[in-house]
Amino acid sequence: MSTDVTPVGVPTAGSGRAGALVGKGWAQGVALVMIFGFLVMGILAYRTYTASMPLPDRVVTESGQELFAGDDITHGQQLFQARGLMQYGSVLGHGAYLGPDYTAEYLRLATENVAAQFTASGVTNPHDEVVAEFRTNRYDAGTKTLVFTDRQVRAFNDIEEYYAGYFGEASTKYGLLPHMIAESGDIRDLTAFFAWTAWAATADRPGHDYSYTNNWPSEPRVDNGPTGSVVVWSVLSLIMLLGGIGIMFTVYGRWSQNIGWHGTEMTKLHFRQPGEVALTRSQRAAVWIFAVVAVLFLAQVLLGGAVEHYRADLSEFYGIDLAKILPYNLARTWHLQLSLFWTASAFLAGGIFLVPFITHREPRGQSLLVYGLLGALAVVVFGSLTFEALSIFGVIKPGTVFSQQWEFLDLPRLFQVLLIVGLFLWIVIIWRGMRTKLATTSKMNLPWMFFFTGLAIPTFYAASLLAGSETHFSVADFWRFWMVHLWVEDFLELFTTAMVAYIFVQLGVVRERVALLVIFLDIILYSAGGVIGTMHHLYFSGTPVEHMALGAFFSAAEVIPLTFLTVEAWAFLQLGARQEAGEQNNFPARWAVMFLVAVGFWNFLGAGIFGFLINLPVVSYYEIGTALTANHAHAAMFGVYGMLAVGLAMFAFRYVIPADQWPNKLARISFWGMNIGLAWMVFVTLLPLGVLQLFHSVNAGYFEARSLGYITQPGNALLEWMRLPGDAILIGAGVVPFVWIAWIALRNFRSGETVDELPDNPLYVEEPADSAAAGKD
Repeated sequence: MSTDVTPVGVPTAGSGRAGALVGKGWAQGVALVMIFGFLVMGILAYRTYTASMPLPDRVVTESGQELFAGDDITHGQQLFQARGLMQYGSVLGHGAYLGPDYTAEYLRLATENVAAQFTASGVTNPHDEVVAEFRTNRYDAGTKTLVFTDRQVRAFNDIEEYYAGYFGEASTKYGLLPHMIAESGDIRDLTAFFAWTAWAATADRPGHDYSYTNNWPSEPRVDNGPTGSVVVWSVLSLIMLLGGIGIMFTVYGRWSQNIGWHGTEMTKLHFRQPGEVALTRSQRAAVWIFAVVAVLFLAQVLLGGAVEHYRADLSEFYGIDLAKILPYNLARTWHLQLSLFWTASAFLAGGIFLVPFITHREPRGQSLLVYGLLGALAVVVFGSLTFEALSIFGVIKPGTVFSQQWEFLDLPRLFQVLLIVGLFLWIVIIWRGMRTKLATTSKMNLPWMFFFTGLAIPTFYAASLLAGSETHFSVADFWRFWMVHLWVEDFLELFTTAMVAYIFVQLGVVRERVALLVIFLDIILYSAGGVIGTMHHLYFSGTPVEHMALGAFFSAAEVIPLTFLTVEAWAFLQLGARQEAGEQNNFPARWAVMFLVAVGFWNFLGAGIFGFLINLPVVSYYEIGTALTANHAHAAMFGVYGMLAVGLAMFAFRYVIPADQWPNKLARISFWGMNIGLAWMVFVTLLPLGVLQLFHSVNAGYFEARSLGYITQPGNALLEWMRLPGDAILIGAGVVPFVWIAWIALRNFRSGETVDELPDNPLYVEEPADSAAAGKD
């Protein structure tokens, strides 16, 4: 790549802008990666709409009588979402992990029912007959009609009665509300939805000898086992990983002095201490968002404790029948939604807090917009949580703008739209604060990178609107994981990289060009695997096999940048600590940097190692929807985005709280409490549980491994109870001190000087080189 640059601050000819700090080759590299990635994604989107498991208009008996319609399947899907069943069990492996996977459960119940019918008719060993019954594809694409055999119809009716008893149970023994779903029409539609997914999991895809879901789930009764593609692409993924890491280390060894985190040539920096750093009104307003973040964080982990208790003891919560007021599916809905709300809100607040340090000025009325954003976030957060509860309790009708939706997008459609509006309001705030800076510098420089990566946040979250509650399951999964994977694991990651880079620039420990190179490198490395790697979520969602092939191959490449970040973690830590020694030169951002270093560790372990473990198709085939998925989710989501959010908050709190009131001991306790608690959660409970569940899935069957009977076995229950000390450390020693620090910050958010203009280097003073040399003499 070209490395020719125009010196910083020197306008390019005729533009009046400061010249680019890096060569055009970096921008061309980003453009090529993005064009290639989204071109492939466009092709896969087309294939998703045209080649996914078909949704029939009618399902009929052999005599032509309609059993149920396509609209009934769609209504059952909406009911599945609205009543929070996707936050209890799963369909096609996607959802929560306490309840069964309803695709696997329906398939098991139906095959056993049909086998019993064959046995009653005199067939001694009905295995071959059962296989033929379910694998034969009786769907007519011309008329969009699916035929169920008489035996399948009888099985359907019997299973409908089973679900009527299950969801109409008068007790809370399953962790659900009593009489949760009682209307016969709703039960029939819900059963139709489960039946459709089970049919797609067994009926051979036209022209192939495997089902629409690549023979998932594992079920020997219908000869469902891993396909050749599952095995081959797992091997090729390993080759991609090993080769990619080898290439990365070769490049890093050759150009390590030109890329990555490197300190400045300055001999000494004097950091301005809290009280010496003036803040703007918008920065003080951002403290309120960070304070709300702390409260939501506490609520989220407390709900997580309740969710975990259900797995340890489903019968009661220390003598209280908790399921009557906080059933498992509601607790998990809120737990999951709050994890997204508090981390994303911290990133928004972090961007707002950082902008005045970048631009050294604040436009009039900026703080009012920040308070408006705070109000909008409050409406979205508390409004969505309220209506999710009303939806699960059956007050809200399924399929409306007020009812719960898909997992991760549980917030009702109305609040989803309001959230997008709020995100665009945030980018307007960022633009107002930076427009003067943007007008005077090249679009390849750090201010524009910060703005562009920020703009991607509302833009790519908006893609989730294409996953409506009525959308075909495979299509909805495609767009849903644009939010879960592309939004969270790629573009949110890139914005946070830009924020962290800018923090280090503002602290004076790296030059702007170094930070810019890190951002460009991260964009290329993350997006090269991360964009197409989104498809690793869709191996068994009814999409064609190329989704699995490309998803597996490119998701392996996602580990490469995480390996690079791990190698760079030591340099990153040294940058934060190099100026710390000496009482008069105390580094104020120490604990913020420590949380950022923790991000590097958990990024490699949680997102990298644990993520790659479950992304291999042959592993995912047996483990999807088990504790290994939860292990990756907790280590990656909290370990990366949670630690990063807390680090941003600590950075802001440090400059708001007066120096004599800063609770350094509480910051230290909070850091170690969160990290030790998370490590305990992962290594003592989730990882061993996941390994045992994977082993049971391979040996006994997927249905057995997902059953409540297995999950509540004494050995598993003991592992669940062993998580209690880790949760206590996480909440009591990690989150509670953080909340108290937020309270101290809120009490002092008006302390110190408030200004509209800031000096060129608001956080440090650079000692001249000759002065530093004289000091050494």
